[in-house]
Amino acid sequence: MAKKTEATVEDKLRELYNLQLIDSRVDEIRNVRGELPLEVQDLEDEVEGLKTRMSKLDAHTEELSQKVKDKKNLIEESKTLIAKYSEQQKNVRNNREFNSLSKEIEFQELEIELAEKHIREFKAQIEQQKEVVDKSKERLADRSDHLKHKKSELSEILEETQKEENALLKMSEDHAASIEPRLIKAYTRIRTNVKNGLAVVPIERGASGGSYFTIPPQVQVEIASRKKIITDEHSGRILVDAALAQEQVEKMEKVFAKL
Repeated sequence: MAKKTEATVEDKLRELYNLQLIDSRVDEIRNVRGELPLEVQDLEDEVEGLKTRMSKLDAHTEELSQKVKDKKNLIEESKTLIAKYSEQQKNVRNNREFNSLSKEIEFQELEIELAEKHIREFKAQIEQQKEVVDKSKERLADRSDHLKHKKSELSEILEETQKEENALLKMSEDHAASIEPRLIKAYTRIRTNVKNGLAVVPIERGASGGSYFTIPPQVQVEIASRKKIITDEHSGRILVDAALAQEQVEKMEKVFAKL
């Protein structure tokens, strides 16, 4: 019965370490991509923001241009009225009518002055907008080119790695399904909380892999016996002996080579 228990624990340790090797391989692939997907997303957001800004600027410029047209029309209307009132002044019967028409002419002249002032202001705004639009166009062209380059770069990496990553994720899922839920739960919790996602590590030079904390000799012997699952008291990682780790590394490298 003891022999059967020992084999069962050793099998669990091997499967856990296999799972770690698979998941670490996925991590390596994703590290190759690095921040590239986020860079692409940021660039896409920036390009979209620039397009939205330019659209608003174009709409505002169109609005200002329409205001210029409206003011020019108002000037023409005022000039027509001035001509009309000036003509009427020639046929007035008294000074009161003449003065009344003069006030109307004066009012229309003021309307023309105000409209011309507004036209100058609108045109100045249009020129300012054009400068902003030109700079935005340059920025948009630059960011669009950069986005195209980054997308191409990401596409190449994905093409090279996606097939392997998908195969590894399926392999990880299958391995996880063969391990009892309590161990998978512990493995996932440790992997989430420790550096580099290493939940199962071998003993290296008397310390747990990835740490400088020495494992007491008696504990190392117990780990090497493979009779129970032992965790590092400092990092919480599950520990395996170096020999078992090396055997599984060699085995899994052959599996990875076929992907």
